Amino acid sequence: MAGEWQNAVAEARQATGFTGGVVQRTVGSIGAALRLDRRADFYSELGALADSGGFEAFLNHWWTQALADAAPDGEAREQAIDFADVAVSLFARAVGGPTSTPSEIDAIVTGVEAC
Repeated sequence: MAGEWQNAVAEARQATGFTGGVVQRTVGSIGAALRLDRRADFYSELGALADSGGFEAFLNHWWTQALADAAPDGEAREQAIDFADVAVSLFARAVGGPTSTPSEIDAIVTGVEAC
């Protein structure tokens, strides 16, 4: 799965033009990148996970939040969230999970609402 993740991140970078730093999609890296006021919620939620299926959704959610928290300003935060949305969708598509449609991904990239 690591190869699929790296491919999704590379494709999302290309699609969105995102040039910011990317937090590694690991528990330790995500926890370290989160704002202190969110970190307790992250570890509390991690401790409450019951199955591995939920773990992927947990990582996706908190990875997106970690990217947003690591952004230096509001504009960079919006770009990081758009990039994360595309990367997570591309990864889900690669591993057979629930995905956004191509038009939804295009809408995220262009900032236009999908039809």
